[in-house]
Amino acid sequence: METNLYETDFYSWTVEQSQFLQSGKFEHLDLINLSEEIASLGRQERRDLENRLGVLIGHLLKWLYQPEKLSRSWQVTINAQRREIKKLLANNPSLKSHLDVVIAEGFIQGLDLVFTETPLKKKDLPSELPYSQDQIFDSSFPEDIDFEF
Repeated sequence: METNLYETDFYSWTVEQSQFLQSGKFEHLDLINLSEEIASLGRQERRDLENRLGVLIGHLLKWLYQPEKLSRSWQVTINAQRREIKKLLANNPSLKSHLDVVIAEGFIQGLDLVFTETPLKKKDLPSELPYSQDQIFDSSFPEDIDFEF
């Protein structure tokens, strides 16, 4: 095992580590970097959930605060984020125990999205999330989500 392969060719390092695991050559494993990468994978799943919630909540806020600009694109984004969040939680059920915190973080990201994509100001938007967890994940919320164009 090259000691600096992790730093010089990450892909080759991952292939090598996988081969060591599959062949039972545990003594060759780069345990320090391997443990960090495994932990990183978990953090990435949580970040993905937070980012998807940010996009979802941001679009729900735009839907609520800019009803005159409702678009099919917003509807598609809301539905796609809900679908991807559902898959992410199904594949990582332990993330459900972090939902309250991740939703709060997603709300902050959602506000950033609204500030970036609309002329709305901070004073125009809620200081607390105006949706329950059930509403965030309810495919029939808001009521006019399946309107026709």
